[in-house]
Amino acid sequence: MNDDAELLHRYTAENSESAFGDLIRRYADLVYSAALRLLGGDVHRAQDVTQQVFSELARHAGRLAAHPTLAGWLYTTTRLMARRAMRTEQRRKAREHEANVMNELLRGTAPDTDWEQLRPVLEDAMHDLGEKDRLAVLLRFFQNKSLREVGSVLGLNENAARMRVERALDKLRARLARKGVTSSAAALASLLAANAVAAAPQAFVATLTSASIAGAAATTGTTLTILELMALNKIKTGIVGALLVAGAASPMVLQHQSQLKLREENGALRQQAEHVGQLTAENQRLSNLTVRTRSSLTADELSELLRLRGEIGLLRKQTNELEKLREENRHLRAALTKAGQKPQEREWNAAFEHQMQRGRVAKMVALPLILYASDHQDQLPANWDQAAPYFASALKSDPIFLDADEYFRAANQFEIVLQGSRDVLKGLSNPGSIILIRERQAWRTLDGKWAKAYGFADGHGEFHVEADGNFDAWEKQRMIPSAGGQATQ
Repeated sequence: MNDDAELLHRYTAENSESAFGDLIRRYADLVYSAALRLLGGDVHRAQDVTQQVFSELARHAGRLAAHPTLAGWLYTTTRLMARRAMRTEQRRKAREHEANVMNELLRGTAPDTDWEQLRPVLEDAMHDLGEKDRLAVLLRFFQNKSLREVGSVLGLNENAARMRVERALDKLRARLARKGVTSSAAALASLLAANAVAAAPQAFVATLTSASIAGAAATTGTTLTILELMALNKIKTGIVGALLVAGAASPMVLQHQSQLKLREENGALRQQAEHVGQLTAENQRLSNLTVRTRSSLTADELSELLRLRGEIGLLRKQTNELEKLREENRHLRAALTKAGQKPQEREWNAAFEHQMQRGRVAKMVALPLILYASDHQDQLPANWDQAAPYFASALKSDPIFLDADEYFRAANQFEIVLQGSRDVLKGLSNPGSIILIRERQAWRTLDGKWAKAYGFADGHGEFHVEADGNFDAWEKQRMIPSAGGQATQ
């Protein structure tokens, strides 16, 4: 059983949200990027399609557990969902005679001319390939896997995988040529490696697990996408949000998402502005190197070039994201100014914001423990005093606390559950699902249930809700047996 199949099995057999979340984090960029191209760069509709694709994955998880790899299925499903979304949008516009429902597309730095020519026809050309050829290109250039990893997925040795990828690339080049886009194999490989996958916004990815599972459980008639809600309410703002399930108050959630995203993006703008100059200079240097060497690459040089272009792609995404964040920040400010908010909405917004904040705090409180272990031969600290010297370093990744003193006070609201060596995580199928810290006191949610926040061994944080306030059974499934009763201060 491969890793994808194991995660799907855990989700279907144990209803494990953490397993489904691992799959989303693994494939979100692939699905989001394909949807973004198919929908002409429309960020909001691409996110909507991405959520629908993962809802389909949750709905058909049982039968897909036997699928050899999810990449091909997700890629094809994304195209089907995107085309359905385009048809729905055309019908909606015809009925309502309204244009410009969504804000002007958020755009960053203009891409290379070659990519601008390739982008509109890439999806059709990819789907003209046979399934095996398409999967080879996806694995090598969209997911940046090594030839050995490609061979492992396709059941081939490394040399056979290399030949399969080269043949598939040649076929793709031929199909692109028929569409008026000509390129050398090396240039096409470079363009794909650097531009084919755009990073899905982290705040959006964080909502996908719960939203997709909720979407799978809901019927078609009771599930509303963001686009439908915005059309029904005629809210013409650029608010990026998660799936809204029937029964939820759409103005409330849209307003909450606006406030939360505005705060997150303000912080991201401050952090990314300091690095834009360096990223742009490095991007330009490596891009110039690619242009000079493109025509005379050997196979080994091409492999190295792909690695470098992958790194450049990441730098470009971070640089481009800055302008997107600035533009979206302005949209969100305008939305908050225009949208009214009733007292009941404010109450719900505050409750939702508290829950999201507790998960974020848990993530940050767990980080110093991981940093400590990295410097102490994988030995986790026994108490918060030992972890305290790492608070300052952790703050650099997310300045959620004012200073180390406030960090320490927040940390003392949590217990250290996992102690000793992190070697105990080795051999586990999903070590990231093991609880590292847990909140000492549960708190009431607005609907009368009880919730606690947790930090996990892979560094992520989340909160969990129990109707009766008894978390023992849920926690037991996520603890190393010997660590279950060893929580410390």
